[in-house]
Amino acid sequence: MTYNVLVRISGVILLITCLFLPCRAAAEGVKVGEQKHADYRLLSGKWQRPDGGYILKLSDVGKDGKLRAEYFNPRSINVSKAEWRVMGDRIQVFAELRDINYPGSTYTLIYLRQKDQLEGYYYQAATGQTFEIVFVRAQ
Repeated sequence: MTYNVLVRISGVILLITCLFLPCRAAAEGVKVGEQKHADYRLLSGKWQRPDGGYILKLSDVGKDGKLRAEYFNPRSINVSKAEWRVMGDRIQVFAELRDINYPGSTYTLIYLRQKDQLEGYYYQAATGQTFEIVFVRAQ
């Protein structure tokens, strides 16, 4: 596949993910309005995927949707883009990885305050696969 095809597929998957995440969270018992006034500063911290040594460190979370993201597997992987925004009544985090073996892989996550974790999808650009994942607070 060419890079342009991968970018288009990634865009379609991201769109589907953005539409699906609020429905999934609602089906899992997140009440409408529960996170309406969620504190975006709760995103700050070190997050780990229980299925491996993957670490996502979020810091400098600003009210303008900007944040600093660092990713480790276990070595540092370049994060080319990271941001947060309110989607309906949830906080969504998006991070794009651009490095060797990470040609535009993305994380699209929602913060679930009642569980204090990030849930969502990892799009592995190199293979074109999408995986459901969870990050739990490590620090």
